[in-house]
Amino acid sequence: MDLNLKDKVIIVTGGSKGIGLGIVESLIREGAKPVIITRNKASVDEVIDVFSKQGIDIFYALAELTDPVQCEKAVAAVVEKYGQIDGLVNNAGVNDGVGLESGNYEGFMESLKRNVVHYYLMAHYALPELKRSKGAIVNIGSKTADTGQGGTSGYAASNGGRNALTREWAVELLPYSIRVNALIVAECYTPLYEKWISTFPDKEEKLEAITKNIPFENRMTTAEEIGDTVAFLLSSKSSHTTGQLLYVDGGYTHLDRSI
Repeated sequence: MDLNLKDKVIIVTGGSKGIGLGIVESLIREGAKPVIITRNKASVDEVIDVFSKQGIDIFYALAELTDPVQCEKAVAAVVEKYGQIDGLVNNAGVNDGVGLESGNYEGFMESLKRNVVHYYLMAHYALPELKRSKGAIVNIGSKTADTGQGGTSGYAASNGGRNALTREWAVELLPYSIRVNALIVAECYTPLYEKWISTFPDKEEKLEAITKNIPFENRMTTAEEIGDTVAFLLSSKSSHTTGQLLYVDGGYTHLDRSI
């Protein structure tokens, strides 16, 4: 299916690895022009090198997303480069383990900055261009807002905020024909997930215990599956879809795991 994304300029925060990279790769396949926003120069240089060898040019901007000034400058760099922004994918974040009992005020506030405040900042600064293009926003979220996880109050609260902002922006931006949706992830095997799994004495046993509870095919969601769905949500093929929380999780969040 042609998603009509050719030459569309799409910002992807945290697009140099994991789920973000999967989104970037899907957008490239659709002929879009994804722009990676990241603070990690080493990882983005590696990605740029891989794509360059395939004859694909990718633009990126370095930014610490907890800094409003850097967010604004990153968006300005995209506009200077392309003169337009057609979509925004808020993806960057980290399950940082700031819990209730083990955490503190400073850690909790920092977690919110790392995981939801920059969603607002990037949308705010990109909005003038999105209004011109009648573009779309996709917020990447986590099942933790629905299921809880334990020991991660900052991340869970941030994901609840992402869901709420998705609905709020969908309403506020109706006059501009800007669609806003969220894609909710449960279990997707990324480098960050690998790092977490490796903290267990028997990581293979832990991994099996998780995947057996994923109803559809007892496997994790792939970054490609997430990327392809994001591309669809950004495209004109989903032109009457807004304010939705779409769970791409093999049924993990809502289906009976005793199946």
